[in-house]
Amino acid sequence: MEYIEKYLDEVREIAEKIDRKQIEKMVKLLSEIKAKRGRIFFLGVGGGAANASHAVNDFRKICGIEAYTPMDNISELSARVNDDGWESVFVNWLKQSRLNGDDGIFIFSVGGGSVEKNLSINLIKAIEHAKESGAKIFGVVGRDGGYTGTMADACIIVPSVSSDTITPHTESFQAVIWHLIVSHPALKEYEMKWQSIK
Repeated sequence: MEYIEKYLDEVREIAEKIDRKQIEKMVKLLSEIKAKRGRIFFLGVGGGAANASHAVNDFRKICGIEAYTPMDNISELSARVNDDGWESVFVNWLKQSRLNGDDGIFIFSVGGGSVEKNLSINLIKAIEHAKESGAKIFGVVGRDGGYTGTMADACIIVPSVSSDTITPHTESFQAVIWHLIVSHPALKEYEMKWQSIK
């Protein structure tokens, strides 16, 4: 019980510390992309990859925003890794998708990438390409935000309240944040099934 209490206390503490103004900014920028009929490309690895796939569903089905992730096409993803390498897999996919100034990329990452530490270079290259293309950059990341936190137009940095639980809390709050966003009145277009049943 001690660990359970500690973990759930940390969840409460993180929820209290989340930057509401960054969420508001994110909703505003995403609303602008939706109004321009732009697209959102979700990128992540590990748990962030799974979250990217789920978020694509919600942004498409609930918000009516065209959304994609390379994680949903394992054939192309693995071919690009095999032929071009892991570091360029996302940037080459975004180039093929013709990322442009009406679009946005959305990063789910625990560390956010680091040039100095050579971490998540695939995300860094994708962010650099987004900047060059004029696309908006969003992120829900942990630790200090890393490269994503520095370069994003709107980024939620999940506060670290314990060095033992950075990854599970960051990946959990990625889901909390994107569910908040897709259910926000400024973006929500379609009713969710269980909310519509009386």
